[in-house]
Amino acid sequence: MGQIVGAMQSNVAEAFGSRRKRRRSTDSTDSEEERERTKQQNASPKKKKLLTTTQYIYKALFKEEKNSDVSVMAMDKVWHLHKVYLSQSPYFFTMFNGTWKEAQQNFVHIKILDERITVESLDAVFGSMYSDEIEIEANDVIPVLATATLFHLDGIIDRCAEVMADTINAETAIQYYEAACQYGVISVKKSTFQWFQINLLSIYNKHPNLLRHISIDLMNLLTASHDLYVLQTEFSLYTLLRTWMFLQLHPHYDPEDPVQRAEALKTQERLTNAGVETNTPSMDVAQWTYFTNRMEERSFLATPEGQPYVRVFQRLRTQYLTNHYMDLKIIFNDNIIPKEWLYKHIHSHWDALLRIDHHQEDGSCFRNPLHLDDEQFFENCMRCGRLLTEPGYQKWRWTGFNYGMDLILIMDSRRLNIRRHHRHEHERVLSLQTKRKFMIRTTITSINAQRQPVFTQSSDIITLNLEKNEEVTLMVLDPKLVHPLLISINMLLVMPPNQSFKEIVPQSEESNMSAADRPISEIGGNCERSLTPASADDSAVFVASGDSETSTPSTPASARRLPIRYNWVHSDEEALCRDVAC
Repeated sequence: MGQIVGAMQSNVAEAFGSRRKRRRSTDSTDSEEERERTKQQNASPKKKKLLTTTQYIYKALFKEEKNSDVSVMAMDKVWHLHKVYLSQSPYFFTMFNGTWKEAQQNFVHIKILDERITVESLDAVFGSMYSDEIEIEANDVIPVLATATLFHLDGIIDRCAEVMADTINAETAIQYYEAACQYGVISVKKSTFQWFQINLLSIYNKHPNLLRHISIDLMNLLTASHDLYVLQTEFSLYTLLRTWMFLQLHPHYDPEDPVQRAEALKTQERLTNAGVETNTPSMDVAQWTYFTNRMEERSFLATPEGQPYVRVFQRLRTQYLTNHYMDLKIIFNDNIIPKEWLYKHIHSHWDALLRIDHHQEDGSCFRNPLHLDDEQFFENCMRCGRLLTEPGYQKWRWTGFNYGMDLILIMDSRRLNIRRHHRHEHERVLSLQTKRKFMIRTTITSINAQRQPVFTQSSDIITLNLEKNEEVTLMVLDPKLVHPLLISINMLLVMPPNQSFKEIVPQSEESNMSAADRPISEIGGNCERSLTPASADDSAVFVASGDSETSTPSTPASARRLPIRYNWVHSDEEALCRDVAC
């Protein structure tokens, strides 16, 4: 028994002893590694960040102006600089190394003619030649760009272009576009123009004091663009152009001023009490009064005041202003666009309807749509658009008579469809052809918080041949398209007519038109009559003469142009579908 206990004690002692040995061995190994690491750290040189060479040069030579060999004076300020650093600019390199007198002088006077250049921008650009970086704030980017362009510093110009592209918004877009055109920065010109195409109708109709600063040249290009996102229809663009033209003609009018807003509201109340329907919000009453109270028969574009804006309205797709009754009434009452244009469009619409009715075999007015090239399509297509802020099922139509087709757009999940809606109980006049053919292109753009385009998906121009109530898919959305989404649709429903008559703006328009010459949209504008004739003798349409209570058929006499008063009755469906989803 004693031997067994002794053996156990011996084994326990050996076990603990070996464990202590292993621990001492491990500890010694860790200590050796730490000593080796410390030795290496002590052997390596210590690095302490000091003032860099670039920072020293900037501080000593530019800020403290040490050892200057040339003084540069501009805008009443003198900089004591160095020719070797200034020669990085081709402007100064040529000056100091050529046969110019400044090459032998130590004083240079630069006369600044560009009003965009400031003392601060000159200081920033001179300082950048002593450093490897430059800080450019959005508020200062145009003066810096102007200065860099003067001195031909391409690196700074590229940096300015990057800042401008990142900071395009409603307040900067106009200035950036003008600066890009002046200084030849093509990338900024393209990006700002694209921003205008997307946001012109959705942003600037809410900011009239920004809208008035868009130049005639820029507005002309935007109005002509087939990539313009027209929200909702061409009539929306017309009202924007009317407001823009009025604001340019009245630079002191401020629709956002509380005093002028109150005055406009009172004017609208007086007109309403007098029974005059303006069909316009109170903030637009001033422009409505300006255009409708003119005492001339000729269109506003034919007047000296309107002549500078003719080419802009020539780019407007005026053929799509005559396919809605309310729109046509307002346009006739404004008398901005020559009536000759509108009469031609009304004639071409009727002609197209007759051709559609005649071609009953294939239900199409396109003889061969494949022969209609892209340029012809884009020059003549209808432009419609819509903003979708959130995902989900949405359905809508755009207003106007589309040659007997009621076309409905449907956004369902990640798919955009179009449907030729056809129901017998529908109030609109619908085409009875089994199939109808038309051309269409779809573009959808995702925008960020600054309303800059993030991703755009476009389809080709396709020809659809839809049966009644047939629905087809226009586009399956790319996963990169996230809301909010801007949808732009280009459609061509009939073969485009000749638009060459718009090249001429009649300087005078006949006021003594017979009833037969006057379009039906103008007949009965100022007369009141019951919707149902009292007898068969009263069923003929005629124009009331003067203020006589007895209405007899007669030829309207010459008279000055007066505002027209209308009492409109809308069906619930038309009111619902004018600007909102069905």
